[in-house]
Amino acid sequence: MSRIGKKPVELPQGVTATLSGQTVEVRGPKGTRSFTATDDVTITVVGDQVKVDPRGSSKRARAQWGMSRSMVSNLVQGVTEGFKKELEINGVGYRAQAQGQNLKLSLGYSHEVNFAVPDGITVSTPKQTEIIVEGIDQQLVGQVAANIREWRGPEPYKGKGIKYKDEYIFRKEGKR
Repeated sequence: MSRIGKKPVELPQGVTATLSGQTVEVRGPKGTRSFTATDDVTITVVGDQVKVDPRGSSKRARAQWGMSRSMVSNLVQGVTEGFKKELEINGVGYRAQAQGQNLKLSLGYSHEVNFAVPDGITVSTPKQTEIIVEGIDQQLVGQVAANIREWRGPEPYKGKGIKYKDEYIFRKEGKR
């Protein structure tokens, strides 16, 4: 039995869920998101709750049960609060600047990196060494943050580079 799958997803006030076949569409104050579940689960919308049940007792059906419930829960969280990833830049001369739908990064290369931000994502730079990636799609927010971090990942000797705000960088001692 899936502990996660058994819990129904509560819909907060101002959020509506519609079901057509295996596709759940959730509308909220921040936008609209949808998810298409596999045929291994049954999704029902009752009042202000979305319930997910497995169609059989196979291993795949039980795995899809918890995953589908988590996906619906993420849709609800995305359209109400949204998702956010915070990045920090460490290093002399390393900085970031948001310009509309572009992010200009100075990361010690001979040129500046212009990162095009996809639609549905907002990138802000409260300080020159902080980047905040926000949006309603959890997967897209994480992917954009990972793509930005990829330009100059943190190195283990001085810690220079782009890292997540809560990330711990294992430091090495270096030569003697």
